[in-house]
Amino acid sequence: MPHQLSRRQLLQLATASAAGLGLSACGGSGSGDSAGADGDSGRITVWSWTTAAEALRGVVPSFERDNPGIEVDIQDVGNPAIWDKITVGLASSGKGLADVLHIGVDYLPGYLEKFPDGLANLSRLGADRYKSDFAQGLWPTVIGKDKAAHALPWEVNPLGLFYRQDYFEKAGVDPAAISSWDDLIAAGPKIRAATGAQLLGLDKPGTTPDMDFFQNLMQLQGAFYFNQEGKITLASQEAVQALTIIKRLDDGGLLADTAGQGTRKRLLGQGKLATSPDPAWAVEYLATKFPDQKGKWRVMQPPAAVPGGGRSAIVNSTYLAVAASSKRRRAAWRFIEYALTKPAEINRMFTSGGVFPALGAAYADPRFSAPHPFYGGQKVLKTFVDTLSSGSEATNFTGDYTRALKLASDAQSRVLLKDADPADALKDAAERLAQQTGRQQAA
Repeated sequence: MPHQLSRRQLLQLATASAAGLGLSACGGSGSGDSAGADGDSGRITVWSWTTAAEALRGVVPSFERDNPGIEVDIQDVGNPAIWDKITVGLASSGKGLADVLHIGVDYLPGYLEKFPDGLANLSRLGADRYKSDFAQGLWPTVIGKDKAAHALPWEVNPLGLFYRQDYFEKAGVDPAAISSWDDLIAAGPKIRAATGAQLLGLDKPGTTPDMDFFQNLMQLQGAFYFNQEGKITLASQEAVQALTIIKRLDDGGLLADTAGQGTRKRLLGQGKLATSPDPAWAVEYLATKFPDQKGKWRVMQPPAAVPGGGRSAIVNSTYLAVAASSKRRRAAWRFIEYALTKPAEINRMFTSGGVFPALGAAYADPRFSAPHPFYGGQKVLKTFVDTLSSGSEATNFTGDYTRALKLASDAQSRVLLKDADPADALKDAAERLAQQTGRQQAA
C-alpha cells in the first residue's frame, strides 16, 4: 500500500515498538475466549491505520445495508501505535481490544505463539471454506497451534524488481535477459559506466535494520530466519547465498550506501539507483513520489537468487482477525468475511487505499491488466499477479522476529564494513539467536 513512510520503515518502527513491549518474551496466553461471546449484532469496532483504515470505511455503508443490526466503527489507531495497543491488550487477556484487529504478517505468528487464546477461532465460524481462495503461501500463516484459522488474509505484497528502462537501454542491457542476480550483477558495471548509477541502495552500517533485501533473497529461495517448525535457519545455505549476493554487489561497487533518514528516497529522486527491489505497494509510491520520472521506470519479476531458481516471493502481508475477548465475535466475523471475500468490496478498498488484495478472484477485474502511464504503459499490476500465480512459500516470522532481525542486521554490517565471510557471520548470528531464544537450529 502507498504509505507516507516506506513499508520497510513502518516495519522497523513497528518491530522496535514491539521489542520495547517484550513480545518475544511474553508467556501469557491471554485467554480471551472465556471472556468473549458470539453476539451477532450490535456495534463492533475495527482497529487499522492510515490508508487501510480509510479503505475499510468504504466497505461500511454496503455492509451495514446488507447486515441490519450491525454497526461498524473503523478506528485509525496509527502505525506503530497499533502494535503497542494489540500487544498490551493480548497480554491483558483481551482487555480494551477492538472486535476486529488489522495485523501484519510480522506479528501474527508471534501473537499466535505467545497468546494462543487471544484471537478467536475463525474455523468454527466458517473460515476454512476460503482456504484456497487466497494467494498461495498465506493460509499457513493464519493457523494456530490448535490447527484452526485465526485470521483472513487481506493485503498481499509480491516482490518485483523496479528498474530504470532508460538506463538499461543506454547501457545496452536487455531486461529480458536478466533471470538471476548473477545476470544483473554481470550487467551492473555496464549500467554504472553508461549512467553513473549504482544498482541499488542499502544501509551498510545498519543504522536501522535494513534487511528487506536480504529477506527477499531468502524468500525467493523459500527460506527465512525460521522454518515452518520454528527452528532457526539463519545460517542455512539459502541465507548464505543471500548475503553472498549482497557482498558481491558491494565488492563490485554496485551498492550505494543509504545510511541516514531519507537517503534512499533522495538517491532515487536524483536518478542514482538503477533498480529498486520492492513489493507491489511501491507501484503507486514511485509514481507519486517521483512524477518527473514518468515513463522511465518498468517492473519485472525479481531475478532468482540462484540461477534457474524461483522468481516469486510474498514478502509481506496483512490480515484481519477477531479478538477472542469480543462480545460480538459472529458480527465481527461477518464483517471480515464481507470485506475480504467479495471481489467488489476488496477491489473498492484497493482503489481507495492501494491495498493489493490477497483474494485471487479480485484479479479478474480489468484494473489488474490495465496499462499504467507512469511505467510507459506497462501493465505493471499484471506483472505482480503473474508473480503470485507462480506460487510462494509461507514465511514464518515467529515471536522472535525482532531478535533475528537485529542479529541478521549485525551480520550484514560485518560483511559490508569489515569484509567478514557471509557464512561465518551468519553462523555466529544463528548461534546467538539460539542462545537468546532457546530455539533449536535446523539441521
